[in-house]
Amino acid sequence: MNALISVSDKTGIVEFARALHALGIRLVSTGGTAKLLAGEGLPVAEVAQLTDFPEMLDGRVKTLHPKVHGGLLARRDRPEHMAALKAHGIATIDLLVVNLYPFEATVAKAGCTLEEAIENIDIGGPAMVRSAAKNWKDVGVLTDASQYPLVLQELKSDGKLSEKTRFALSVAAFNRISNYDAAISDYLSSIEEGGTRALFPGQANGRFVKLQDLRYGENPHQRAAFYRDLHPAPGSLVTAAQLQGKELSYNNIADADAAWECVKSFAETACVIVKHANPCGVAVGADALEAYTKALKTDPTSAFGGIIAFNRTVDAAVAQAVAKQFVEVLMAPAFTDEALAVFQAGVKARVRVLRIALPPGGPTDWDNGRNAMDIKRVGSGLLMQTADNHELTQADLKVVTKKQPTPQQLADLLFAWKVAKYVKSNAIVFCKDGMTVGVGAGQMSRLDSARIASIKAEHAGLTLQGTAAASDAFFPFRDGLDVVADAGASCVIQPGGSMRDAEVIAAADERGVAMVFSGVRHFRH
Repeated sequence: MNALISVSDKTGIVEFARALHALGIRLVSTGGTAKLLAGEGLPVAEVAQLTDFPEMLDGRVKTLHPKVHGGLLARRDRPEHMAALKAHGIATIDLLVVNLYPFEATVAKAGCTLEEAIENIDIGGPAMVRSAAKNWKDVGVLTDASQYPLVLQELKSDGKLSEKTRFALSVAAFNRISNYDAAISDYLSSIEEGGTRALFPGQANGRFVKLQDLRYGENPHQRAAFYRDLHPAPGSLVTAAQLQGKELSYNNIADADAAWECVKSFAETACVIVKHANPCGVAVGADALEAYTKALKTDPTSAFGGIIAFNRTVDAAVAQAVAKQFVEVLMAPAFTDEALAVFQAGVKARVRVLRIALPPGGPTDWDNGRNAMDIKRVGSGLLMQTADNHELTQADLKVVTKKQPTPQQLADLLFAWKVAKYVKSNAIVFCKDGMTVGVGAGQMSRLDSARIASIKAEHAGLTLQGTAAASDAFFPFRDGLDVVADAGASCVIQPGGSMRDAEVIAAADERGVAMVFSGVRHFRH
């Protein structure tokens, strides 16, 4: 048996090659890999010895040769193939171990030039991988160091690789080539005149890995599956570990993502309850139990059968409080053993419990934990945009009314604004003392959203008097301001920018309401 080894990432390759040699497998290698193996005392033949042709063009041409590809592509079950190999003195290659030039890592570096990127486009590696993967019934192809242990286990046990393993390796190989080519296409099609890179490439190549098939989609007559990015952001929903409960549904996942994205936007201990993709209760507290208790008060009716997310550890006290209601999904960065025990008995064992690890820097370190791009499917096309990751600070606020907001009102305004970002447009959110008091979402009229928020608060037995109100977009007329003031808001935050800003500001002054402009809109369709 012959193995050809040519790797850019040499992690674990010496140990793997040594194990192959111990099994009596002949080693053939290229360039730096051959030197490394020889330096470790392993008997290894250079590819040039196999091909009777030296490497040339600074190593650009070394494996693009019939004695390499003939050895990979020949079908062992076809006598005419084997006769052709014999006639031309070509040996079969039974195992190919290749990982590619680090193109993705190269172009990810700041200041990478087009010339550097081009030099890191692998040619011979992908060609060999494709040949071996096509002939998977006879050749095993390894493209990642994580595959070494399984291959060695089978070789030691059976002296050969099973057909199942060879096919799985082939699929992984073609997936790797597909992702590699897509990365090159993305990069090259983003290069503009002068060498600068466009934010949106000329061709967008989606690269996703299926996590699971789902029972059905948004409705039972639809089919669905759940995929993750090839390289997911740390702390994102797709990195979650399901600790217990029923299989996640399409709607569970969509709502869980809305809850998790909202709760992780808070540095303080927070709880978010989501129903049908909208937060129906959000609060911060001294601890997770207080945050949950406050969040539930906003709209306990909608919270029934909702999705609950915490950005801190869930302990037994929190678990016992949550267990009193019907919950579909419970998420947190950690759970105590006592908390998990609460949900492991009886009907509560059906609750889907997800643990999502926080970034290394903890709950305030989300710079690299959010999607960089948002994508929405339209008929035969995609809409792509940078994700709405804007974070508003108190320094960004512009007070536009005669009445100045108090420090507590400013804190409530910023809290309301943060929640409004995750509420479907048109969004009106009333908050006070670090909790939502009324949420109006997804209406065609901003006035109706405000009225719905008032109705929700009334049903929950809450008052909107003295609350801070947030509007995700500007008020085009003073009637929007009047509606939230009539509901009881004492201060308002909105983007500003309307042709009638002066009219709305005058209305706020007339009503004795403090108003600040954020200068940012948060539409969420």
